[in-house]
This record gives sequence, structure tokens and C-alpha cells, in this order.
Amino acid sequence: MRKMIFAAVVSAIAVLGTVDTAFANRGGQGFVQESVSSKGPLSFQVFCGFYPQECRPGGASKIALDDNIMRILTRVNSRVNRAIRPKLDNPLVQVWRINPSAGDCKSYAISKRHELIRAGLPASALRIAYVKTRQGLGHAVLVVKTSQGDLTLDNLTGEIKPFHQAGYRVVAISGADPRRWS
Repeated sequence: MRKMIFAAVVSAIAVLGTVDTAFANRGGQGFVQESVSSKGPLSFQVFCGFYPQECRPGGASKIALDDNIMRILTRVNSRVNRAIRPKLDNPLVQVWRINPSAGDCKSYAISKRHELIRAGLPASALRIAYVKTRQGLGHAVLVVKTSQGDLTLDNLTGEIKPFHQAGYRVVAISGADPRRWS
């Protein structure tokens, strides 16, 4: 419990003054866009401090896309999208949660990453992207680097799309080491 309180306080401090005007309560479609340093959003850094095993790189930075991998991606994307009820974080406290009953796009993205690693996919091929939607809202998605291009796993759609066709503008994306963002 102390860890959660500490994370909430640190996140609130990090977000104050950096709240993007794109915040909107639209059923999980937007969130408070934090500033992102080369180490990622501060709330993600706090998450990694408490759960370092979730933030390790490892394996290939791209995966060979075949029918089996596509089935795994589809199954995990669908299962996580159904399991989490859309609910925005408090605008002043951004928290990353794995497999919560309710959460915003950050929780969907990190849960999908967690489940795909458990399914045997290499951590370094799974990237978290902070993006802007066509409506200018902040959003987070999971990007899977494959031999046939980058794929988007998104809580706003059940369809896995090539990242360049998802219609998002990238604000920042994690690297093969999830503690390094550009």
C-alpha cells in the first residue's frame, strides 16, 4: 500500500504543470499526457522502480511474423481489451497497472506487453508509444516490431493494424530497452 501511495504522490508531482490540454474524458480514449524524457514518462519510471522485472529488455528487437505469432498477438490483444474496463486515471495521478479490472490506455499497453512476454515474445520487440489521436487526444499503445513492419495493439480497436496505418502522431516511443525513449 505504501508503494502505491508513494507512486501516486510522485506521479502527481510529475504531472503538475505538465498536463497536456488534450486531456478529455472520452471513455478511455484520452489521458493526461506527461512530459517524456529520454527515460520515459516519470510515472513509467516510478512503475519500473517498483517492478523492475517488467522493464527489462531482452531477446531480439524484431520478431519474425508468422501465423503462430499473429495468433498470439490477436489472442492477447483481444483478451486484455475485454478484461479491462475503460477508466481514466485521475488527471493529477498517472499510474501504470498490469491487468487491472479498470484502467486507461497505459494499463492496456503495459498489460499487453506483460502478457506477450509471458507468451514467449522477446521484450525488446515490444515498445510502448505515447501518441496523439486524430482528435489531438493523448493515448498510449503497444507497438510490436516485426519482420513485416510495426504492428499496433490498441484498446480503441480489436483490429491489429500496421503502426503507420493507425492514424496516430508519435509523441515518444520506448526503445528496445524500455527505459530508453525517443
